[in-house]
Amino acid sequence: MALKCGIVGLPNVGKSTLFNCVSSSKAQSANFPFCTIDPNIGVISVPDKRLVRLAEIDHPKRIVPTTVEISDIAGLVKGASKGEGLGNQFLGNIRETDAIIHVLRCFDNDNITHVDGTVDPVRDKEVVDTELQLKDLETIDNRIEKLEKQVKHGSDSRTKKLYEIALRYKSVLEKGQSARTVDLQEEEEKLSKDFFLLTNKPVLYVCNVDENSARSGNLYVEAVREAIKSENAEFMVIAAATEADIAELETYEEKLLFLEELGLDEPGVNKLIHTAYRLLNLETFFTTGPDETRAWTYIKGIKAPKAAGIIHSDFEKGFIRAEVIKYDDYVRLGSEHACREAGRIAVEGKEYVVQDGDIMHFRFNV
Repeated sequence: MALKCGIVGLPNVGKSTLFNCVSSSKAQSANFPFCTIDPNIGVISVPDKRLVRLAEIDHPKRIVPTTVEISDIAGLVKGASKGEGLGNQFLGNIRETDAIIHVLRCFDNDNITHVDGTVDPVRDKEVVDTELQLKDLETIDNRIEKLEKQVKHGSDSRTKKLYEIALRYKSVLEKGQSARTVDLQEEEEKLSKDFFLLTNKPVLYVCNVDENSARSGNLYVEAVREAIKSENAEFMVIAAATEADIAELETYEEKLLFLEELGLDEPGVNKLIHTAYRLLNLETFFTTGPDETRAWTYIKGIKAPKAAGIIHSDFEKGFIRAEVIKYDDYVRLGSEHACREAGRIAVEGKEYVVQDGDIMHFRFNV
């Protein structure tokens, strides 16, 4: 599954620290701007208690979690849309991602330099937003010029609709708002992907706080919450430095004890990974047995043959049917055999829409 999230933000807000927490691929982390130049890419396992429970039932030889790809992108500064700093590279790297994790500094620390001298996460957010919006406005203006000529000389309904959507985007972007704030119908949303706008990508705002604010937040966090309330965006609070300390602990028991002392029920990076997974519109189905218990990633809404093709292209080409067990039934009854005896295995055809948590077995003939 080639979908990818990009971690973005101003220099020195904690992007690389956060990336290091979730990835086995260690990015350089230092107290100066542009520490990260080339985007570091990590393929990160998605924590899933359901996978663990299935493995406890079937005792497989191998357990394979699903993954999500996260890229740590160089810090942005004012003027990026005009090529300032590492602007062109930054914007190009964002364009290659499918969703954005926007890290905002929400802590005070005199020992960590801020590129603008003071801590103000709402201002920082607006700097990044403005640069992305300016680039999108440039993109939309170019498209409007081309679409306008086509409409004047007669065109099909799709071109006319694209032109109308482009004008709506232009109006919003000129007001300093992101493309994702435009309210579109389902069919319009599909058409809008044709513009490849940076500010139309789904976004998760991550407030990076100090350890004392990890549970309840602080005034910086509340300011960010207020600033994004009109956006269609995800939001979470995390203490990246504390998460780095947790990641260094060797045993699961040590991590649990540390979390308990902080009043947290799980590492913040787990929540971040789950949110990133959801941000990419991804879900999970399972296959399980004595040889392997495995989680498979799919884009929400796909049908059974496409899901079969994720395992192997031959499965999709020769698809006959899918045998589906609901996760709750499998856990309650304790085995595939018991589910079959109880009549809890559904036989589904080509039109079946896969549901999150389905345990599937595909019948095919090539």
